[in-house]
Amino acid sequence: MKIIVSGGGTGGHIYPALTLINAIKNKRPDAEFLYVGTEKGLEADIVPKAGINFTALNLEGGLERRFTLENISRAANAIWSIKHASDIIKNFNPNAVVGTGGYVCGPILLAASLMKVPTLIQEQNAVAGVTNKILSKFVDKIAVGTKDALKNFPAEKTTYTGNPIRAEVLEGKKEDGLKEFNFTADKPIVLISGGSRGARSINDAMIGVLKSAAQKNSAQFLHVTGKGEFDSVTKKLSDILDAPNIKIMPYLYNMPRAMAMADLAIFRAGATGLAELTARGIPAILIPYPYAAENHQEFNARALVEAGAARMILNKDLTAELLEKNLDELLASPEKLKSMAAASLSLGKPNAADEIADMILKLI
Repeated sequence: MKIIVSGGGTGGHIYPALTLINAIKNKRPDAEFLYVGTEKGLEADIVPKAGINFTALNLEGGLERRFTLENISRAANAIWSIKHASDIIKNFNPNAVVGTGGYVCGPILLAASLMKVPTLIQEQNAVAGVTNKILSKFVDKIAVGTKDALKNFPAEKTTYTGNPIRAEVLEGKKEDGLKEFNFTADKPIVLISGGSRGARSINDAMIGVLKSAAQKNSAQFLHVTGKGEFDSVTKKLSDILDAPNIKIMPYLYNMPRAMAMADLAIFRAGATGLAELTARGIPAILIPYPYAAENHQEFNARALVEAGAARMILNKDLTAELLEKNLDELLASPEKLKSMAAASLSLGKPNAADEIADMILKLI
């Protein structure tokens, strides 16, 4: 059995793809995979390190959501790349082709569909991306990560599965997290992350929050700044870096263990992060990235807010004072946190990867 998987540009497209590959391998150890990405995307580094065969399409970038001269050039490049994608499919001869988002999926999924190879796309966000909206007219099956996304696609093709979650997220144990990060179980733990690259607005707001938290010493904070922001943040917090209840890190290589010990999270609202939070039942204060395509992070966040699993602060409204106010209210109310955790857990779809893997195998 041979399967082509494609997804690129951000970790939010790549990691669900890798999770799906592992889920299929568990069911069909004989399956052989080829990952199609771009040379400049994160996937060119991440995928080969995961031990998966990788090949690249030469693409200039995704289409903008308005008419521009640049779009004409990119559209012409995309059309040429369909011929390259067709050659990849002919040479590898897959039984199915799967896309998890990003413009690189366009040529390879479209070529596969035209060549009558079974196809499936997985849409993580509440608002579908341009590539997946176009592909939805051609592919055989669509798996969506949120109920809100169902309205974006043909009903007869589409299934609400949730987003694929790494097995290690579900397997993480609180005691292992406490040990790794040198925290204690007697005070609540807040996990702060603006994504793999960090978020300056969240980092700036956390400066005041953490200075106040160091004095109160009533909760513990693990703040992941992003590598590019770490020096700036630690310089501004140099007077509290030795506080026992505060740990600041540039990047987390073991986010699953951090999630396993967290009682509350301050996050952006990317689909993969939210899928992992809800699978663990972690209440959250969400600050959606305001420049996400179609403002999809705000829509992602609203789904959790409406379910009672999170609070939301828009990026334009974010201040240290407002963030601290929300934190203090939640940390002072264990019952509120408990009800938010239950609501979060109710939204979780821990078996999403297995369900999508079954869809792919059924297609084959």
